Amino acid sequence: MSTDPRAVLTRPAPAPDATLAYGALPDQMADLRRPVRAGSARPLVVVVHGGFWRAEYDRTHTGPLAAGLAGLGYPVAQVEYRRTGQPGGGWPGTLTDVRDAVAALPGLVAAALPDRVAPGPPLLVGHSAGGQLALHVAATAPETVAGVLALAPVADLAEAYRRDLDGGAVAALLGGGPAEVPDRYAYADPSIALPLRTPTVIVHGARDEHVPIALSRTFVAKASAAGAPTTLVELPDCEHFGLIDPDSSAWPEVAAALRSLQQDQ
Repeated sequence: MSTDPRAVLTRPAPAPDATLAYGALPDQMADLRRPVRAGSARPLVVVVHGGFWRAEYDRTHTGPLAAGLAGLGYPVAQVEYRRTGQPGGGWPGTLTDVRDAVAALPGLVAAALPDRVAPGPPLLVGHSAGGQLALHVAATAPETVAGVLALAPVADLAEAYRRDLDGGAVAALLGGGPAEVPDRYAYADPSIALPLRTPTVIVHGARDEHVPIALSRTFVAKASAAGAPTTLVELPDCEHFGLIDPDSSAWPEVAAALRSLQQDQ
Protein backbone atom coordinates (compact mmCIF):
# COMPACT_ATOMS: atom_id res chain seq x y z
CA MET A 1 0.00 0.00 0.00
CA SER A 2 1.34 3.44 -0.91
CA THR A 3 2.38 5.75 1.90
CA ASP A 4 1.60 8.80 -0.24
CA PRO A 5 -1.90 10.00 0.76
CA ARG A 6 -2.35 11.54 -2.71
CA ALA A 7 -2.18 8.07 -4.26
CA VAL A 8 -5.93 7.75 -3.81
CA LEU A 9 -6.40 10.41 -6.50
CA THR A 10 -5.09 8.10 -9.22
CA ARG A 11 -5.99 4.70 -7.75
CA PRO A 12 -8.17 2.68 -10.16
CA ALA A 13 -11.73 2.07 -9.04
CA PRO A 14 -14.44 -0.21 -10.44
CA ALA A 15 -16.24 1.36 -13.39
CA PRO A 16 -19.57 3.01 -12.57
CA ASP A 17 -22.71 1.07 -13.33
CA ALA A 18 -24.20 3.86 -15.42
CA THR A 19 -23.78 7.53 -16.29
CA LEU A 20 -26.81 9.80 -16.09
CA ALA A 21 -27.29 13.29 -17.53
CA TYR A 22 -28.96 15.92 -15.36
CA GLY A 23 -28.57 18.64 -18.01
CA ALA A 24 -27.81 19.14 -21.68
CA LEU A 25 -24.14 20.15 -21.40
CA PRO A 26 -21.23 17.68 -21.49
CA ASP A 27 -20.23 18.14 -17.84
CA GLN A 28 -23.79 18.02 -16.50
CA MET A 29 -23.66 14.32 -15.69
CA ALA A 30 -23.18 11.90 -12.82
CA ASP A 31 -21.76 8.39 -12.49
CA LEU A 32 -24.09 5.95 -10.74
CA ARG A 33 -23.00 3.07 -8.50
CA ARG A 34 -25.34 0.42 -7.21
CA PRO A 35 -25.20 -0.46 -3.51
CA VAL A 36 -23.04 -3.55 -3.08
CA ARG A 37 -24.94 -4.94 -0.13
CA ALA A 38 -28.44 -6.29 -0.52
CA GLY A 39 -31.03 -4.96 1.86
CA SER A 40 -33.65 -2.29 2.32
CA ALA A 41 -33.56 0.90 0.26
CA ARG A 42 -31.23 3.60 1.54
CA PRO A 43 -30.97 7.30 0.79
CA LEU A 44 -29.10 8.32 -2.32
CA VAL A 45 -25.60 9.65 -1.57
CA VAL A 46 -24.46 12.38 -3.94
CA VAL A 47 -20.67 12.80 -4.04
CA VAL A 48 -19.43 16.30 -4.93
CA HIS A 49 -15.74 16.23 -5.80
CA GLY A 50 -13.12 18.80 -4.92
CA GLY A 51 -10.11 20.18 -6.76
CA PHE A 52 -10.55 23.89 -5.91
CA TRP A 53 -13.27 24.15 -8.58
CA ARG A 54 -10.62 23.93 -11.34
CA ALA A 55 -11.09 22.24 -14.72
CA GLU A 56 -8.08 19.93 -14.32
CA TYR A 57 -9.79 18.06 -11.47
CA ASP A 58 -12.86 16.01 -12.33
CA ARG A 59 -15.01 13.38 -10.64
CA THR A 60 -12.68 10.53 -11.60
CA HIS A 61 -10.52 10.95 -8.51
CA THR A 62 -13.49 10.22 -6.23
CA GLY A 63 -13.92 6.74 -7.72
CA PRO A 64 -12.46 4.97 -4.65
CA LEU A 65 -14.62 7.10 -2.34
CA ALA A 66 -17.79 6.35 -4.32
CA ALA A 67 -16.98 2.65 -4.51
CA GLY A 68 -16.38 2.64 -0.76
CA LEU A 69 -19.74 4.28 -0.09
CA ALA A 70 -21.47 1.77 -2.37
CA GLY A 71 -19.71 -0.94 -0.39
CA LEU A 72 -21.42 0.41 2.74
CA GLY A 73 -24.77 -0.23 1.05
CA TYR A 74 -25.65 3.18 -0.37
CA PRO A 75 -26.67 4.04 -3.92
CA VAL A 76 -24.13 6.64 -5.03
CA ALA A 77 -24.04 9.33 -7.71
CA GLN A 78 -20.75 11.12 -8.45
CA VAL A 79 -21.62 14.56 -9.78
CA GLU A 80 -19.69 16.39 -12.46
CA TYR A 81 -20.09 20.12 -12.99
CA ARG A 82 -18.60 22.97 -15.00
CA ARG A 83 -15.42 24.27 -13.40
CA THR A 84 -13.20 27.34 -13.62
CA GLY A 85 -11.23 27.35 -16.83
CA GLN A 86 -14.19 25.91 -18.77
CA PRO A 87 -16.96 27.74 -20.66
CA GLY A 88 -19.69 28.53 -18.17
CA GLY A 89 -17.61 27.47 -15.17
CA GLY A 90 -16.99 29.61 -12.11
CA TRP A 91 -19.60 32.20 -11.26
CA PRO A 92 -22.41 31.26 -11.42
CA GLY A 93 -22.32 28.07 -13.51
CA THR A 94 -20.39 25.90 -11.04
CA LEU A 95 -22.85 26.66 -8.27
CA THR A 96 -25.90 26.34 -10.51
CA ASP A 97 -24.81 22.97 -11.90
CA VAL A 98 -24.43 21.35 -8.50
CA ARG A 99 -27.71 22.76 -7.23
CA ASP A 100 -29.51 21.51 -10.35
CA ALA A 101 -27.86 18.08 -10.05
CA VAL A 102 -28.88 17.62 -6.44
CA ALA A 103 -32.49 18.47 -7.30
CA ALA A 104 -32.66 16.19 -10.34
CA LEU A 105 -30.66 13.12 -9.33
CA PRO A 106 -33.02 11.48 -6.81
CA GLY A 107 -35.67 10.99 -9.48
CA LEU A 108 -33.18 9.93 -12.14
CA VAL A 109 -31.46 7.41 -9.88
CA ALA A 110 -34.72 6.01 -8.47
CA ALA A 111 -35.85 5.28 -12.03
CA ALA A 112 -32.54 3.53 -12.76
CA LEU A 113 -32.48 1.57 -9.48
CA PRO A 114 -36.05 0.64 -8.57
CA ASP A 115 -36.50 -0.41 -4.92
CA ARG A 116 -32.89 0.44 -4.00
CA VAL A 117 -33.26 4.18 -3.33
CA ALA A 118 -35.27 5.42 -0.36
CA PRO A 119 -37.70 8.22 -1.20
CA GLY A 120 -36.75 11.72 -0.26
CA PRO A 121 -33.82 14.08 -0.74
CA PRO A 122 -30.25 12.78 -0.86
CA LEU A 123 -27.35 12.94 1.53
CA LEU A 124 -24.48 15.03 0.15
CA VAL A 125 -20.84 14.05 0.63
CA GLY A 126 -18.53 16.84 -0.48
CA HIS A 127 -14.74 16.95 -0.23
CA SER A 128 -12.69 20.14 -0.13
CA ALA A 129 -14.20 22.54 -2.71
CA GLY A 130 -16.98 19.98 -3.08
CA GLY A 131 -17.70 20.50 0.61
CA GLN A 132 -18.27 24.18 -0.05
CA LEU A 133 -20.63 23.30 -2.88
CA ALA A 134 -22.56 20.83 -0.74
CA LEU A 135 -22.92 23.36 2.08
CA HIS A 136 -23.99 26.00 -0.44
CA VAL A 137 -26.79 23.79 -1.78
CA ALA A 138 -27.96 23.08 1.77
CA ALA A 139 -28.07 26.80 2.50
CA THR A 140 -29.83 27.89 -0.69
CA ALA A 141 -32.06 24.89 -1.48
CA PRO A 142 -32.52 23.09 1.85
CA GLU A 143 -35.61 21.24 0.67
CA THR A 144 -33.42 19.25 -1.73
CA VAL A 145 -30.93 18.00 0.89
CA ALA A 146 -31.42 15.54 3.75
CA GLY A 147 -27.97 15.99 5.26
CA VAL A 148 -24.41 17.06 4.47
CA LEU A 149 -21.17 15.26 5.24
CA ALA A 150 -18.48 17.81 4.46
CA LEU A 151 -14.94 16.41 4.35
CA ALA A 152 -12.28 19.10 4.83
CA PRO A 153 -14.58 21.68 3.22
CA VAL A 154 -13.63 25.16 2.08
CA ALA A 155 -16.27 26.38 4.47
CA ASP A 156 -15.12 30.00 4.72
CA LEU A 157 -14.53 31.48 1.27
CA ALA A 158 -13.49 34.92 2.49
CA GLU A 159 -10.80 33.43 4.72
CA ALA A 160 -9.73 31.05 1.94
CA TYR A 161 -9.35 34.11 -0.31
CA ARG A 162 -7.25 35.90 2.31
CA ARG A 163 -5.04 32.82 2.68
CA ASP A 164 -4.79 32.56 -1.12
CA LEU A 165 -5.58 28.85 -1.08
CA ASP A 166 -4.39 27.08 -4.22
CA GLY A 167 -3.13 30.32 -5.74
CA GLY A 168 -6.26 32.36 -6.23
CA ALA A 169 -8.80 29.55 -6.49
CA VAL A 170 -11.58 31.46 -4.72
CA ALA A 171 -11.07 34.58 -6.82
CA ALA A 172 -11.23 32.42 -9.94
CA LEU A 173 -14.52 30.90 -8.76
CA LEU A 174 -16.26 34.12 -7.79
CA GLY A 175 -14.52 36.65 -10.04
CA GLY A 176 -12.73 38.62 -7.33
CA GLY A 177 -12.29 39.15 -3.62
CA PRO A 178 -14.85 39.98 -0.92
CA ALA A 179 -14.36 43.73 -1.39
CA GLU A 180 -14.85 43.48 -5.15
CA VAL A 181 -17.85 41.14 -5.36
CA PRO A 182 -19.41 41.14 -1.87
CA ASP A 183 -22.83 39.99 -3.10
CA ARG A 184 -21.29 36.83 -4.57
CA TYR A 185 -19.60 35.98 -1.28
CA ALA A 186 -22.83 36.66 0.60
CA TYR A 187 -24.53 34.07 -1.61
CA ALA A 188 -21.79 31.45 -2.02
CA ASP A 189 -19.78 31.55 1.20
CA PRO A 190 -21.10 28.91 3.64
CA SER A 191 -19.84 30.90 6.61
CA ILE A 192 -22.11 33.79 5.56
CA ALA A 193 -25.07 31.92 4.05
CA LEU A 194 -25.32 29.26 6.72
CA PRO A 195 -27.24 26.01 6.10
CA LEU A 196 -29.52 26.52 9.08
CA ARG A 197 -31.96 23.62 8.58
CA THR A 198 -29.84 20.76 7.25
CA PRO A 199 -28.13 18.31 9.62
CA THR A 200 -24.42 18.69 8.90
CA VAL A 201 -21.33 16.83 9.99
CA ILE A 202 -17.88 18.17 9.12
CA VAL A 203 -14.89 15.86 9.34
CA HIS A 204 -11.52 17.57 9.11
CA GLY A 205 -7.95 16.45 9.70
CA ALA A 206 -5.77 18.55 11.97
CA ARG A 207 -2.78 17.88 9.69
CA ASP A 208 -4.52 19.25 6.61
CA GLU A 209 -2.16 21.59 4.72
CA HIS A 210 -4.46 22.16 1.74
CA VAL A 211 -7.55 23.40 3.58
CA PRO A 212 -6.64 24.43 7.14
CA ILE A 213 -8.92 23.08 9.84
CA ALA A 214 -9.36 26.64 11.11
CA LEU A 215 -11.89 27.21 8.32
CA SER A 216 -14.10 24.42 9.62
CA ARG A 217 -13.75 25.57 13.20
CA THR A 218 -14.87 29.08 12.25
CA PHE A 219 -17.80 27.76 10.25
CA VAL A 220 -19.02 25.43 12.99
CA ALA A 221 -18.73 28.17 15.61
CA LYS A 222 -20.92 30.48 13.50
CA ALA A 223 -23.39 27.73 12.65
CA SER A 224 -23.71 26.58 16.25
CA ALA A 225 -24.23 30.14 17.45
CA ALA A 226 -27.07 30.45 14.92
CA GLY A 227 -28.68 27.24 16.16
CA ALA A 228 -27.83 25.16 13.09
CA PRO A 229 -27.58 21.36 13.58
CA THR A 230 -23.84 21.15 12.87
CA THR A 231 -21.10 18.93 14.31
CA LEU A 232 -17.33 19.03 13.82
CA VAL A 233 -15.26 15.84 14.04
CA GLU A 234 -11.53 16.61 14.26
CA LEU A 235 -9.07 13.87 13.37
CA PRO A 236 -5.68 14.67 14.93
CA ASP A 237 -3.58 12.41 12.69
CA CYS A 238 -5.34 12.95 9.36
CA GLU A 239 -4.35 15.14 6.40
CA HIS A 240 -6.44 16.19 3.39
CA PHE A 241 -6.78 13.07 1.27
CA GLY A 242 -7.27 10.32 3.84
CA LEU A 243 -10.88 11.43 4.18
CA ILE A 244 -11.70 10.15 0.67
CA ASP A 245 -9.66 6.95 0.94
CA PRO A 246 -11.55 3.81 2.07
CA ASP A 247 -8.17 2.24 2.90
CA SER A 248 -7.17 5.00 5.33
CA SER A 249 -7.42 5.05 9.11
CA ALA A 250 -9.91 7.92 8.77
CA TRP A 251 -12.47 5.87 6.85
CA PRO A 252 -14.30 4.43 9.89
CA GLU A 253 -14.92 7.99 11.09
CA VAL A 254 -16.27 8.98 7.68
CA ALA A 255 -18.57 5.94 7.58
CA ALA A 256 -19.81 6.62 11.11
CA ALA A 257 -20.55 10.25 10.28
CA LEU A 258 -22.62 9.21 7.27
CA ARG A 259 -24.56 6.69 9.34
CA SER A 260 -25.32 9.38 11.91
CA LEU A 261 -26.82 11.58 9.19
CA GLN A 262 -28.96 8.73 7.90
CA GLN A 263 -30.27 8.11 11.40
CA ASP A 264 -31.25 11.80 11.67
CA GLN A 265 -33.71 11.43 8.80
